[in-house]
Amino acid sequence: MTSIQFLNPHKVDLSKVVVYISTEGELEENTFFFNPEEIIFIKKQFKLGVTIVELSTTEKTIIIIARIESTTPHDTLEKYRRCGASICARLNLLKKKEVTIYSTVVNVLMAFSEGLILSNYKFSKYKASNENSLLQVSLSTENNITNEINELSILMDAVAKTRDLVNEPVLYLTAEQLSEEITKLGNEAGFKTEVFNKSKIQSLKMGGLIAVNTGSPNPPTFTILEYKPADAINKKPIILVGKGVVYDTGGLSLKPTEHSMDMMKCDMAGAGAVVGAFYAVAKNKLPIYIIGLIPATENRPDGNAITPGDIITMHNGKTVEILNTDAEGRLILADALSYAKKYDPELVIDLATLTGSAVRAVGKEAIVYMGTADINTKVALEKTGMEVFERLVEFPLWDDYDEHIQSDIADLKNIGSSDAGAITAGKFLQHFTTYPWLHLDIAAGAFMTSPFHYWPKGGTGLGVRLLYNFLKNKINM
Repeated sequence: MTSIQFLNPHKVDLSKVVVYISTEGELEENTFFFNPEEIIFIKKQFKLGVTIVELSTTEKTIIIIARIESTTPHDTLEKYRRCGASICARLNLLKKKEVTIYSTVVNVLMAFSEGLILSNYKFSKYKASNENSLLQVSLSTENNITNEINELSILMDAVAKTRDLVNEPVLYLTAEQLSEEITKLGNEAGFKTEVFNKSKIQSLKMGGLIAVNTGSPNPPTFTILEYKPADAINKKPIILVGKGVVYDTGGLSLKPTEHSMDMMKCDMAGAGAVVGAFYAVAKNKLPIYIIGLIPATENRPDGNAITPGDIITMHNGKTVEILNTDAEGRLILADALSYAKKYDPELVIDLATLTGSAVRAVGKEAIVYMGTADINTKVALEKTGMEVFERLVEFPLWDDYDEHIQSDIADLKNIGSSDAGAITAGKFLQHFTTYPWLHLDIAAGAFMTSPFHYWPKGGTGLGVRLLYNFLKNKINM
């Protein structure tokens, strides 16, 4: 993990690497960093269109970032995050271990540092040596921002822990192991956990979770997370539900295309995002009452696996005709959404790598979402999505889409036609909700096959920053 600390500007060690984020007209005021000749040189480079200027002398190494402007404040901060990622790559290429980042504008400093730290992540558990060189990041500005830095450090750690979970192979991260990892993180951060085993799940008649698990040699789990501080602003909990398919072969409806299973260890990224959000909320001691529900299993094509044509009975009593065993995530989520009713929640948000349709619709640039929550909640979530640049696009849940999942022999079927796949998946889930609810399909951005700005190859931790900041913003409303 990258260590983060606050550093007084006048204690900056210029003999080590410093990144100086420039704002218009301030260079002359920072004689601590530059002499007059250097200021003239920097300004000349800026006028020539150079956006990153590097000063290297025997006394100091300073990388100066030109002022970044964009069409909106959110876009501007995102450009600083991406700039931070590019600088991180350079520092690791140069084998630098420490860097100090200075700016007089706090939100710019935080955004740049966030991008740099997020891009410095490396999953190297199974490699003899593959660590990035950068270990220490110091943030420097005129005001003491120690509290903000501590919060950022915890959030970045939460994203890293989510990425670790998503990157773990199923050989290690079975459903039972996922529950163990969640329990460890709960003990570390300060939230409670309870794990239901297979017999308990069967007694609760969670037919979706049991059905998906029938082809797996390993048992399912259903993990409940709870964080309820004494000063919580809400009496009714906000519930976060995460899809925990630790590996998805498609079941008997085996995934047909080349390489389509290569990254299916990421099919529990929704669960990972919920865990990361809980870790950040609890460790930062946000005064908000939240509950997490994580149904977990593998989806494998064993001889006992569910088959197309089977009919199963869900936790809420509805029957479902199985037409495609690769539409399994909605089955385990449906049981969790049905179980959430017992808590009389204020709001339920589920996250899942659910459909290829969502990927084709918006690409990795956005999250498809839909739901029955009120307009103010949707606006708040979309606003948060812009702030952290995990943007959301709302899809409709019109009653017409119910026709796509009507079954001749059961209450529902688990898949519609090839049209509107992301919506019909959401429409299926809606049948198991009786409260304000939002569904986030994070399939497009949860896992990268190559680096994308500050998202590394592999698990991205998509959803952690979104959920954390959404909950934090609710406190401040």
